[in-house]
Amino acid sequence: MQEAPKLSDVQDAKYWTAVEGPVELVAEEQYAAALPELRAVLEGDPTNPYAYNYLGVALYELGELAAARDAYRAAIARSPKYLGARISLSHVLRELGEPREALKHGMIALSDAPNDGDALHAIGMAHLGLRDFDQARRYLEAFLSTHPEFEVATEVRAILVKLGAPAEEDDD
Repeated sequence: MQEAPKLSDVQDAKYWTAVEGPVELVAEEQYAAALPELRAVLEGDPTNPYAYNYLGVALYELGELAAARDAYRAAIARSPKYLGARISLSHVLRELGEPREALKHGMIALSDAPNDGDALHAIGMAHLGLRDFDQARRYLEAFLSTHPEFEVATEVRAILVKLGAPAEEDDD
């Protein structure tokens, strides 16, 4: 006999089902078209953390950083362990000139998911924003050890070279 899912699993599935259409638009880089659909989801259920997160993604891609920050904050207020939203919040805070707050959220993400590459990247970039180059180097090198995607790894290697770290060979 199959066990019934926990209420949280049922709720999570409900949240995800509600955003599938708008998330597809985000994946297709149709950010402006996704906004009204995500807002409609939130009008129907203002507790949906996925809707807030993807609203943040769309707003970020449209250059509305402060609004994206607020959407990511709303996502983690409803789901404090939402790793993707927390890491995105860290990056947008750094871009808004709030590196200390960015670092705080990066560290929370790392404590929730030890050795997570995206969290290590967010922390390294926050340290870079704080001009703490030794710590930036430490976390960015740790990020590279997680074998990230080629494009972001290349960007991080370039940052490390600027910080005076020796260029490492790409072993992928």
